Amino acid sequence: MPQSLNLLDLTPADALAALTRFFAERGEPAYRARQVLRRLWQTPAASFAEISELPAAMRTTLGERFALPRLELLARQRSTDGTQKFLFGLPDGQAIETVAIPDDDRVTLCISSQAGCALQCAFCATGRMGFVRNLATWEIAAQVREMRLIDDPVRVTNVVFMGMGEPLMNWKAVDAALTILNAPEALGIGARHITVSTVGVLPGIVALAKRPEQFRLALSIHAPSDALRRELMPINTKSPLADVIAAARSFDRRVTFEYVMLGGVNDTGAHALELARLAKGCRAFVNLIPLHEGGGAEFRATSPRDIARFARAIRGAGVEVAIRKSRGTDIAAACGQLRVERLGRRTPRRADEHGHVHVV
Repeated sequence: MPQSLNLLDLTPADALAALTRFFAERGEPAYRARQVLRRLWQTPAASFAEISELPAAMRTTLGERFALPRLELLARQRSTDGTQKFLFGLPDGQAIETVAIPDDDRVTLCISSQAGCALQCAFCATGRMGFVRNLATWEIAAQVREMRLIDDPVRVTNVVFMGMGEPLMNWKAVDAALTILNAPEALGIGARHITVSTVGVLPGIVALAKRPEQFRLALSIHAPSDALRRELMPINTKSPLADVIAAARSFDRRVTFEYVMLGGVNDTGAHALELARLAKGCRAFVNLIPLHEGGGAEFRATSPRDIARFARAIRGAGVEVAIRKSRGTDIAAACGQLRVERLGRRTPRRADEHGHVHVV
């Protein structure tokens, strides 16, 4: 028996084409395809059986031809500040984390693109976990879909690829997921409300820049010199700062620098001025991130007073800067912590060939 076609792994256009063929073969009216398409993402159905617009026999036939998989909710934690953290189980037994962060009338969903991560950044809980595999397109986009399906749904307004994994090392799946996230007939989130964060995977930045939508780019800088960045982020050997800044300069949209503040490591006045110089080189906005407890056991957080002083130095150099609020501290919201707590760590290893970026 042929394997069922997973409709959630298709872009809306491809899913509509597959559904249109399906209904045409059965002599059904063309509008049936759009009825089902609407229940994939816009007002998602937990299963074909729940698509009550269709006759019961048709729902059964749909289930025989197509798949409509779910992520399994393994854990849901709520912080006193409103942040929610989700641990989702995947069909092969792996697990990923997703975090919903409310801020006034916005809710930003921080989603994962890989199970684990191969990059081994020194201050990151996910990096110490090791790489398992890339996520499929549907596993990425379904993190947002599940927010509409769970009890007490979460209304997501913004999406950031800042969860587990390096999104630009899984470009093929992320590329299609971006389409699903943005398309009006799918999840319908505005491109300017979707941010892809990367340590500086250069082919992936080029590929993202070629997309016509105004998706945002965030660069994980974390050190203003190659020498220090190599110590914190091994990827810097392959993607030195000069190349990352050059790629950001050629990106024709606003770029954000993400900078985790590590006490006594990257938080001096000299570091601030070096960082400001880099930001000026590509007109970047700087986002300073307090180290989350559990993000790196061998590091200590820079004090709030010193973060404020660091920010003033950057602002004084003529660069826009903000200090990110530390959220979800009471639920171990540093990425990877909940998964490690539940499933343990793996021996770090490199991403396999499927993790490489292919720019067509």
